[in-house]
Amino acid sequence: MFLAVAQAAMSEPLTYTNERFGTSATFPADIFSEQQAPPENSDGLTWNSADGASLAIFGSYNVLDETPKSRQAEAKAAGDWEVTYSKTGKNWLVLSGFEGETVFYERYFFADSGTVHGVVLKYPRSLKSKYDPLSGKIAASLKGP
Repeated sequence: MFLAVAQAAMSEPLTYTNERFGTSATFPADIFSEQQAPPENSDGLTWNSADGASLAIFGSYNVLDETPKSRQAEAKAAGDWEVTYSKTGKNWLVLSGFEGETVFYERYFFADSGTVHGVVLKYPRSLKSKYDPLSGKIAASLKGP
């Protein structure tokens, strides 16, 4: 059943590419249908769903020279959320867990150019069965130059 939900949700995919950083990701436009106003610095966009989920796709300059491991350690040390899953590779990081009654799923790609590309998905804990199958698909689509 969960797979069917994920497949149906991706039936109307939209690929967003940020012009400033070249960050891109694909997501179900029929679920994340409410695009929010862009930030003044044009670093990305956020979309909301009708049932309380949000999706942010963005890029940023890595001015602090973070690595996947250093960002992972910082996230685990933060007291305002519970990281239940984290994994790093040479140039990427995935974090997931809970912030109160909200589930978060984050993926970051650290490009050789000094840019960090990111996707952050948040949704109510009560909707895990709907959004858990989507989170990996959306995160796996994250790309950057």
